[in-house]
Amino acid sequence: MSGVNSIQDVDKSAQQLSFELAGHRLFAHCSGALYLPDYDTLIVSDLHFEKGSAYARSGQMLPPYDTRETLRRLAAVIAHFDPTCVIALGDSFHDLDAAGRMASADRETLKELVSQRERWIWIEGNHDPEPPEDLGGEVLHTLELGRLILRHEPAQGEAVGEICGHLHPCAKVRGQGRSVRRFAFATNGKRLIMPAFGAYTGGLNVCDPAIVEVFGAVPSVLVLGRERVHAIAARQLVPDRQRARTR
Repeated sequence: MSGVNSIQDVDKSAQQLSFELAGHRLFAHCSGALYLPDYDTLIVSDLHFEKGSAYARSGQMLPPYDTRETLRRLAAVIAHFDPTCVIALGDSFHDLDAAGRMASADRETLKELVSQRERWIWIEGNHDPEPPEDLGGEVLHTLELGRLILRHEPAQGEAVGEICGHLHPCAKVRGQGRSVRRFAFATNGKRLIMPAFGAYTGGLNVCDPAIVEVFGAVPSVLVLGRERVHAIAARQLVPDRQRARTR
């Protein structure tokens, strides 16, 4: 697979794919989480808790269960890896009032998840520059782990070893007369953009200029399937169909 070093499907039943980034071995999980065995650390990005209630305030009614579903999926992947540390890579809360809108049961579930880990780190995002202190954990803007640097938004320039979120990458793959569009990890083997983990998060096609600009070309992807992660080369990806322009 072009642009990615040493990708191999280590264990299909484990629902994860092993690859290398900046000399570190990582595991991309089909939930959208990333596991760093060198540091026994699990990373999730763009949880966007309470996005549904934010839409409701503006008159767009959505089922108000996105936070609960995101927490359910988060608890499941934490149980799968049982990491010492969990890192939420920014935009964990949809806005500054999101934590206050959480149902008390959901808030207690999140507090318990945080308290059960030896270390929990909230990386600041553009939606939540100040995650609430009462939920526990520590707040950082960036974090360096060996040759890796974790932040919410991609930095300008090459940024070797960068792991970030923010752009919610998706991949559209066409073949055998049909196409599939799914959330994906985007990478060129030097840096990585994580998929959004939240239940109500949308996705940006990796062929979009905003993502191409980060990598200098359309990246390769690790596409999230129902039960496994699929490594797809950039040449197999297609942009979303664009609407015809009207004058």
